[in-house]
Amino acid sequence: MRLTRFTDLALRVAMRLAVLDGTQEQPTARQVAADVAAPFTHVAKVVSRLRHAGVVEARRGRGGGLALAPGAGEISVGWLVRELEGIGDVVGCEEEPACPLRGECRLRGELRKAQEAFYATLDPVTIGDLVEGPQGPVLVRLLVGRPGEA
Repeated sequence: MRLTRFTDLALRVAMRLAVLDGTQEQPTARQVAADVAAPFTHVAKVVSRLRHAGVVEARRGRGGGLALAPGAGEISVGWLVRELEGIGDVVGCEEEPACPLRGECRLRGELRKAQEAFYATLDPVTIGDLVEGPQGPVLVRLLVGRPGEA
């Protein structure tokens, strides 16, 4: 299974925001886009979706910026990936032209089980877990040298 680029970018944005320690200025979407090496327009769409999901808070104007929503560090990565990817078939059995085997095929069901096992592996992992230990300081070090960041 492969995640969409959108979901990959959303996870990178969440990780970037998870390393804020409260002493740093909240980054803008443009700054986050630069930090995660992605186009601003893509990051803006991701931020909008993460806001809608309750993962990110965004404030406009002076003193504004992006931050994880309170408690978002405890959000399950499995839940977030399901939210972003949607629950759909791994293969397109119903797409045109529809698969002639779809009525009697077991593959679709087995692929659904494998997909759920993939998500289930991510369920106990939280956004906060992704930046614990050595990962958090490495992410922070990547930001050093950028104006406005520690």
